Amino acid sequence: MSGQTDWCAALLDPARTVPAGLVTWNGSDPVQRFAVYRNNVTVSLMGAIADTFPVCQALLGAARFRALARAFVRDQPPRSPVLARYGAGFADFVAASHLADDWPCLPDLARLELACLDALHAGDAEPMDPATLAAVMAGPERLPALRLRLHPSLAALDSRYAVVSIWAAHQGDETPANIDPDVPESAWVLRHDRSVRVLPMAVGDVRFIAALRHGLTLGEAAALAADGADFDLTRCLTVLLREQVLTGIHDPDLRIHP
Repeated sequence: MSGQTDWCAALLDPARTVPAGLVTWNGSDPVQRFAVYRNNVTVSLMGAIADTFPVCQALLGAARFRALARAFVRDQPPRSPVLARYGAGFADFVAASHLADDWPCLPDLARLELACLDALHAGDAEPMDPATLAAVMAGPERLPALRLRLHPSLAALDSRYAVVSIWAAHQGDETPANIDPDVPESAWVLRHDRSVRVLPMAVGDVRFIAALRHGLTLGEAAALAADGADFDLTRCLTVLLREQVLTGIHDPDLRIHP
């Protein structure tokens, strides 16, 4: 292990010994000074996790969430000086941790909150003009072969738990309503007018977006979405247009309609 790697590892793990060779400008105990610095770094990273996952924190309670965040920081320290997306592995970490056993919905709730953060920081793209879309889709026989281009902020989430309702109940100053956490819910997450929106959607709608992201045609994506699930293509396209997250269409001749 290199000196720098050893120093960083010791900074985040109190079980490690303080790196050799440390001195202080005033002759104070370097072990104590290092302990203070170690604590400040850990607390700062825990704060970054709390900022990204505020609903998870509200659900668990401050003390239990701090224990979970501290364990995550020590297990998965930052790999980049940019902390905007620190916590990308938090949901999977929570799923494998016993600290949140009483809240099986927590990993999916963390995924939803991370999707909100990703939507906020996603790149910009101009929405497609509805008139252009109407012209392209005027021939019904062409629809199955079309490929839709989606806004970078759009993501979809399917959960076995009521994470959409739980998230919504913790927005604003309203008191969270009684929610059955074991009710499956799905959602689209997107940015519209500079604000992040979480839209309750059907399971088929989530499949539709995932299929389009994988490059499937409109016909292929619609068939996959409708397989054993509630799906309405017209409704999906209406929402995509209303939320301005449909940004282009590739026609069968590979021409691009921006």
